[in-house]
Amino acid sequence: MGQPKPAEPVAVIDIGSNSGRVIVYRPEPGGHLQILAGSRAPLRLVRDLDQEGRIAPEALERVFEALQDFRALARGSGVSRTVAAGTSALREAPNGRAFIRRVRRELGLEIRLLSGVEEARLGFLGAVSGLPVDRGVQFDLGGGSLQVARFHDRRLLGATSVPLGALRVSHAFLKSDPPRPAEVRQLREHARAVLGEAGLAPLGKGEGLVGTGGTLRNLARVEQRDSGYPISRLHGFTFSRRRLRDVTAGLTRLRLKKRGRTSGLNQDRRDSVVGGALVVETLMDVLGAGEVLVSGQGVREGLAMSLATDTLGAPATVRQQSLDALAARFAGWSLDRARRRESAAAALHGALERWPSPEVAEALRHAAWIVDIGRTIDFFDRHEHVADLVLETDLGGFTHRQVALLSAILRRAGDEDVKPRSYAPLLGRDDRGSLDRASVVLAVADEITERCPPGSTGGVTCRVRAGEAVVSVPALEAWGVRKLPERFERAFGRRLRVVPGGGRRRPKRR
Repeated sequence: MGQPKPAEPVAVIDIGSNSGRVIVYRPEPGGHLQILAGSRAPLRLVRDLDQEGRIAPEALERVFEALQDFRALARGSGVSRTVAAGTSALREAPNGRAFIRRVRRELGLEIRLLSGVEEARLGFLGAVSGLPVDRGVQFDLGGGSLQVARFHDRRLLGATSVPLGALRVSHAFLKSDPPRPAEVRQLREHARAVLGEAGLAPLGKGEGLVGTGGTLRNLARVEQRDSGYPISRLHGFTFSRRRLRDVTAGLTRLRLKKRGRTSGLNQDRRDSVVGGALVVETLMDVLGAGEVLVSGQGVREGLAMSLATDTLGAPATVRQQSLDALAARFAGWSLDRARRRESAAAALHGALERWPSPEVAEALRHAAWIVDIGRTIDFFDRHEHVADLVLETDLGGFTHRQVALLSAILRRAGDEDVKPRSYAPLLGRDDRGSLDRASVVLAVADEITERCPPGSTGGVTCRVRAGEAVVSVPALEAWGVRKLPERFERAFGRRLRVVPGGGRRRPKRR
């Protein structure tokens, strides 16, 4: 089956109060966005305002120079369309619209000035699209403002914008280096009062909190580095309120210079990260949230997605589409093999597991679907390569535990000595048995698929009886795999007998 023709790439420019960024995306089937190129520039517009709230000329020149570079990168990537958006700093400054006219005139670039509510809507669309959460509150903490949106069944219910941006509150309240306790207290009180005026209701039963923005992502990166977390990507990371408080307290005690040397913290955030962290803490207190699910996406992704749709798919659908998009990039992946292997793995796992775990069953199906990706890199170490790739790729719709399960099954299919503790704290000792069995099932399904002709209909069945599992494969001509039956018996406590030709021939038991 041929792959659909790739969509034309689009460049999205986000002019924020603290920084500007351009990302070149290629939209893929199912709404997945492949990143082709990108660049970032510190702007810090909230710091350069006069008494009337006008942005200083030198700050506007920084923005103009950044936009020139962004436009060059977009053109170098061969984009057919560029979308640019301005947020709170340009929105609130009296000279913001004059600057937008200058950019249109001199660069031929049209900047779309987002309202606070529109910014919140796009932030919701981008942030929630790739996360497995159905209802709750989503926030986007920028340099100048905080956008908060409430959603249910992955549909936006309402949104608001308040002036609690990380750079804004840090500049207004945190004058000392390091901040004095009285300054921290005043900022908290101010944030609580502003959030109270916004009328935010606490999280209800089944609701979660999703957060995005550079400050939150930097805080999450600091926590990941400090704890030796097994997954490097931020998207889908769960940040507890207790650990957020610990990280915030540690950064608050540091002088600016030493804070900038903190592992995981971007130098450009060192003077605004404490103020932003205090806003996030206060928001979590107001909502009664014990944790926040970090999104690596936001307004930029929302802008790119909004060109095609404003509807978010179900998390399970997003997960499958994300895997499809990843697999389609590798020449060694075969849709026919993936379908046959997935079918065989599901049939075996369903028959062999007495009480199958839904999350392990889904991870096994996904592993069977994408294991061929490793062929493109190296056939003999294909399990290791695809397992590493899963940990590093921004797969949409997955929790980090789901990513860890998927990676562990793939890796253990090729090396049964890999221990769940290497994925701690996402996987633990209690996961070992189910991972043993799922990885063996994947290995058996893979060997069966390798020995059946392309396009064969499969029809793999498994009958479990005392001390033996009999697997019948109509399309299989012969079965001579030697070491796998021993591993199967260790995992399931039963002998493995694979019967070629649907049982017409009975090979010698090995």
